[in-house]
Amino acid sequence: MARPKPQRMNPDDLSKRGTAGRRAGNPAKKPVPPAGAPRPATAADWVAGARLRTLPLAIAPVALGTGAGIVAIPDGSWHPARAALALVVALALQIGVNYANDYSDGVRGTDDHRVGPARLTGSGAAKPRHVLAVAASFFALAALAGLALTLATGQWWLLAVGAVAIVAAWFYTGGKRPYGYYGLGELFVFVFFGLVATAGSAFVQALTVNLEAWLGGVGAGLLACAVLMANNLRDVAQDKIARKRTLAVLVGPLAGRVLFVVFMLVPFALAGFWALLYPLALLVQFALLAALPACVIVLTAKTPREFIIALQLASLTALAYGVGLGLAFAL
Repeated sequence: MARPKPQRMNPDDLSKRGTAGRRAGNPAKKPVPPAGAPRPATAADWVAGARLRTLPLAIAPVALGTGAGIVAIPDGSWHPARAALALVVALALQIGVNYANDYSDGVRGTDDHRVGPARLTGSGAAKPRHVLAVAASFFALAALAGLALTLATGQWWLLAVGAVAIVAAWFYTGGKRPYGYYGLGELFVFVFFGLVATAGSAFVQALTVNLEAWLGGVGAGLLACAVLMANNLRDVAQDKIARKRTLAVLVGPLAGRVLFVVFMLVPFALAGFWALLYPLALLVQFALLAALPACVIVLTAKTPREFIIALQLASLTALAYGVGLGLAFAL
């Protein structure tokens, strides 16, 4: 009589059986996650998702604009509460756009090619809808602070400016045709994190915008462009693959490096002009101690890590520039 052949087990069945056995044998023990699965995002990951190194770009124009606004007030008085609200608006918008970029680039697949720090959505550490909800929460916070500023100043048209800023923040990488994918990122950063943020901060103080605020906004905006350019130069090769046509991709790495230097140094020429009228503005030139090394690094960088260091130095430069020139105006 022929002996029956032993049945061969499918490896998938064995895996399932083993998993079931572990769960049945010890219900209190957590199941082992599949190999290669991303770990859930921790609190530190969410904080990193806010991209803290970019927050000086929100602080600088508010400090600068507040100082410029104080100059335009006849009796020299100012409104600390309005300055604080303007800072909340700027910071909330900056953090909101960072999370919105994380969401949009992640669901679009752009971050599949990135070489920088892992993102919440692209890495799979957080669900896209959760990242989107956090972005929306910060946009809502910015809107509430903006509403408070509107009530404090009685200037209802400020609501329209705030709405446009939120829309611009979303469509940087969101929507079907994000303008950040068509080489317009630096232009919008210059406008909103330079001119609008600085002039707006001056206006809520003095209900007018003077030359100090406009030219100060030019300097702050150019430094914000430098930070974005450093980030995009790091990702040129990956953005080409993802068909993300940033300004760095459109002009090429060499021209992009030159533009970075221009963005970094022109603000100091403007500060030199203001030193003729406000002697303390001369101290702003000390920020070159961070700006010049950043320029050298970008001109010679060969690795992503070098561009990250340059980005950090550029952010530090923007903070020193905005706060320093704002104090020079106010004092």
